[in-house]
Amino acid sequence: MTKMNKIKTIISDSINTKEKLLTNEISEKIQCIVDICVNALNNGNTIYWCGNGGSAADAQHLAAELSGRFYYDRDPLSSEALHCNTSYITAVGNDYSYDVIYSRLIKGVGKKGDVIIGISTSGKSKNIIKAFTKSNEIGIITIGLTGENNNGFDVCNHVVNIPSTDTPRIQECHILVGHIICQLIEEKIYPQHGKT
Repeated sequence: MTKMNKIKTIISDSINTKEKLLTNEISEKIQCIVDICVNALNNGNTIYWCGNGGSAADAQHLAAELSGRFYYDRDPLSSEALHCNTSYITAVGNDYSYDVIYSRLIKGVGKKGDVIIGISTSGKSKNIIKAFTKSNEIGIITIGLTGENNNGFDVCNHVVNIPSTDTPRIQECHILVGHIICQLIEEKIYPQHGKT
C-alpha cells in the first residue's frame, strides 16, 4: 500500500465509523444526555468531565466549550474537568491510588443533581468506574462515552457506545459526540443566540 493510499484508508475508516453513528438509537441517547445536562445546569448544578490520556484531553476540551463558549458569546456554564489540578492528582495518586483520583474528588465537590461524563475508549478505566460508583451513591447522574464494549461502564445511568474497537476512531467520534452535546446545550440554554 502506498503512503497516499494509507492516508486515504485512515480517513475512510474514520468516515465509516462516524457514519455508524447515524442511527436513531445513538441520536436519541445524545438528545437524552443533552436534556439531562440542560436540566442540571438550569437547576444550578455542574457538569463534571473525566478521562485518562487522550480522553482526559477531550474531557478538558469539552468542559471548556461549556464554561468558556462554543459558537457565540454568552454567560459561562458550570462545567469542569476533574483532572486539571495536577497537585491533587499526583498527591492522591501517590498517597492513595490512581484508581481513586476521581472518586475522591467527586465525593468532595459533587452534589446531588450534578452530572459526570466519563470518557474511556475501553470502558475499563478503574478510576472512572469508581467515580461513577461514588457518583451514583451521591445522586449524581452518570454518563459514559466509550467504545463498542461496555466493560465496566454498565454502572452508568447512560452510555454512548461508539461502534468500533479501534482507539483512534473511537476518540474521533467521542469529540464529535461531545461537540454535538455542547452545541445543543448552548442552543437550548441560550436560544436567543442559537444557530438556525
